[in-house]
Parts: sequence; C-alpha cells; structure tokens
Amino acid sequence: MFERRRTRQIHVGKVAVGGDAPVSVQSMTTTKTADVEGTLQQIYALAAAGCDIVRCTCNEIEAAEGLAQIVPRSPIPVIADIHHQYKMALAALEAGVHGLRLNPGNIRKPEHIKAVAAAAKDRNVPIRIGVNGGSLDSALYEKHGGLTADAMVESAMQELAYFDEVGFDLVKISVKASNVPIMVEAYRKLSAATDHPLHIGLTEAGPLPGGLVKATAGIATLLLEGIGDTIRYSLTADPVEEAKAGRQLLESLGLRERKNVDLIACPSCGRAEIDVIDVANRAQSAFADKEIPLQIAVMGCVVNGPGEAREADLGIAAGNKRGHLFVKGRNVAVVPEDEMVEALVEWAAFINEHGTEAAIARADTARAEREANKDRSALLEEKGADANHSTEKIVEIRRTAGN
Repeated sequence: MFERRRTRQIHVGKVAVGGDAPVSVQSMTTTKTADVEGTLQQIYALAAAGCDIVRCTCNEIEAAEGLAQIVPRSPIPVIADIHHQYKMALAALEAGVHGLRLNPGNIRKPEHIKAVAAAAKDRNVPIRIGVNGGSLDSALYEKHGGLTADAMVESAMQELAYFDEVGFDLVKISVKASNVPIMVEAYRKLSAATDHPLHIGLTEAGPLPGGLVKATAGIATLLLEGIGDTIRYSLTADPVEEAKAGRQLLESLGLRERKNVDLIACPSCGRAEIDVIDVANRAQSAFADKEIPLQIAVMGCVVNGPGEAREADLGIAAGNKRGHLFVKGRNVAVVPEDEMVEALVEWAAFINEHGTEAAIARADTARAEREANKDRSALLEEKGADANHSTEKIVEIRRTAGN
C-alpha cells in the first residue's frame, strides 16, 4: 500500500482536483475548436470512455467563439489550451471555460502572465502551469545545460511566483517530458517543492502500443508513490484511447472504482483446448459497451483454470469441446464451446444484478463439478500434468550442465 501525497484542492468546474478527491482522467480534443458540433461529438465520446475533464485548443478568435458555444453543452468541464497569445486566455475566460492551461515556455512576459492570472482570479477559474520539456524557456535550457528535471521545476516555480504577486492560488502544475526517467524525476522534485495539485503525464508518448507502455511506465510509477491528482495519456491515437487507458490504469491501481469488466486470461500453453486469444478478444468486445464492474477470467483448460482464477467473480475454462463456467472458483455450468462468450455475458449480467451467492445458488453445482472433473481427468490422461514437457527439459538441462 502507498500513502497518497496530500495536496491543496481546487475545482475544475464540478470536478475536484487534489486533496482527498479521486484522481481524475483528462484528455484533449483533436478537432478544430471552431467546429462546435464536431468538438462536442468528440467530448461526449470521451466522457463515455471515462474522461472527467477535457481540454480544447484556443489558438484563434474563432476557437474562443466556439468555446462559448461548447462550454454550456459539454457534459464535462472544459479547459482552454493556450499557446503564445495571452489574449486568447482572456478570450477563453470570456467564453466561460472552467480552466486554463498556460505554457511558461510560450508566454514569457511577466505582465502578460499576471494579467491572465488576475483575470482568472476575478472569475475563480483555475490555471494549470503546464511546463513542457519540448518548449522549455531557452534561458533555463542554457542555465541547466539542457532539458533536466531541475530546469522544468524551476520553470514551474517561476510561473507560480508571478501568480503569487497577484494573489492567485487556484493552481495545478505539470512538468511533462517525453523521456520517462526525466519526467519521473521532475515530478518527484516538484512534489517536494509545492503542495499544489499535480497533473501527471508523459508528453508526446507516441502511437500505440509503444506510447501506451511509455506513458504507463511514468504515470504508474508516480501514482504508486502517491504523487499525482489528475492524469492524461498523450497518445498519437484517437483521444478516446487516452481516456480508456487513464481510466483502466486508475482502476487497476485501485484509485478509482471499477466501471467495467476487468478481463483476465491465461497466456495459453500446450494444454489449451481453445484459441484463448480469440475467445478473450471476443469477450472483450462483448463487454465493451456494458457497465458491469466484475473481474472475468478466460482460461484455456480445466486443469488449472478455475484454481488460478478462483478470485475472479466469473470465469470460463475450456475442456473436451465444452466451456466450464465457474463463479468464485465454483463450477456452476457447462456450455457448448461455441457459446462460451454468450454464456459469460449472460452470467455476468445476472451476477451484476443479483450477486455471486445467488448465481451459485441457482446452479446445479454437483453436476457442473462432476463434468469438470471428467474433462479434467481426460485432459490429464491425454496430455499429462506437464503439458509443455518442462520436466523432461529440466532433466536434460541438469544432464548437460553436469557434464
């Protein structure tokens, strides 16, 4: 277990960030903000995927005008992303956004920074100080001899000092880099330097699957250390994938209540009697649009399947052209192999509504266990307890090593 770092709490619209609030998920639209209907369509898709806060670019007057129409119709709070032009931040505030993101590397004049902070203070609108390793202030880059964690933290603290001058403290901070070790080091140092809430992310993570791996390596490391109040995956992909990844990570770490199925599956072996990958993928698709917060297991055989996944709410294991359903490790039903996924969906819906005890109570467990034992015995007789012949390999290894 880890102790979450205690931070100040701010509100982005109705979403609390920091303090004892749940870690929230953010993403950013890829549409032109002036395209009001297209942007709203993407925002609704993001919200459905588990996104709590959305960011839209505000790089021109047409974008600010679009925000004025988007904000009141958005199902989640909207943050305006500002680059270079501080007047666009003022325009976004006029549009009614719930937050701003300013990049210290792009808006550098103290008077402009303080003007935005003062206007945000008047409207009680929070600002994220969004330091980005790719656009670090050149003076800091020179001072620190390149992109370093210290340079990014100093950039954030400089911006915070400007905010302090006008009495503005509705702040969250990010120090993002595309290099995982630098990003992690920067957030560790920042968390020691301030108690403002932190927005965690790896910038420019790239396309799937590599981007997902890199971003998870950085974000999960920090969250497990108790650092981080809101997160964003910056993937070169449909932003819905960012929201899904963020939500799934938080659920996996126990930082958010499970919203949908947690599908676990065995990696398969020589004993498997089905294409585990195919069945698992079909099950994943079948549960994709169903909000059933259960752990469900897909196992390739009846020898170890029920035991290895005994903590799952529901599972299925293949054996002798049949699927053996189990609930909390108890065999409850036998179904034809080609009906395995459909059976999982039906039983999952029942458990979600009535609970696991009711599911076990409605089953003929004696018959189900008898049939499972029969198929388990047949499989062991056919393929043996050592389906991958590891015992023979170990003997050969010892013989070779001993010579």
